Amino acid sequence: MTDDWRQDRIGTALRGENPTVLRRLDAGFAVIGDVQFLPGYSVLLVDDPAVERLSELPRARRQAFLAGMDALGEAVERTCRRLDPAFRRVNLEILGNTDPFLHAHVWPRYDWEPPELVGGPVWLYPAERWRDGRHAVGPRHAALREAIGEELDRLTSPA
Repeated sequence: MTDDWRQDRIGTALRGENPTVLRRLDAGFAVIGDVQFLPGYSVLLVDDPAVERLSELPRARRQAFLAGMDALGEAVERTCRRLDPAFRRVNLEILGNTDPFLHAHVWPRYDWEPPELVGGPVWLYPAERWRDGRHAVGPRHAALREAIGEELDRLTSPA
């Protein structure tokens, strides 16, 4: 499979062609992050590529997107806490400075992170960490993907 899906993450998710999709949620797609130097990193993509800002969504869709961000954050937290005793917390971010479409980052944080980085934003990690192929999402993340997806199912299924 080529990386063409990276050029149209939402369109390929809508067509079922984005390999990072974990689950379809009410207002978007929960996907595993391209890089996994912090295992469990995930992103919630809005399901309309024309939407650039949270404020562009009608109130009900906005609330659905935020509920999806909350569910993905909790799923990552539950999974990472279970898989790594050094899990600290989850950071949630809606930034939008690089990719123009609305999306939310879900960053698990760990006690084993370098002391000079663990207390700051993930974006302070050196560029090499982001580009290092050893951290690229791939088949070795299958169990992590499955665990996050199962947690999402538990959190989002009707009672």
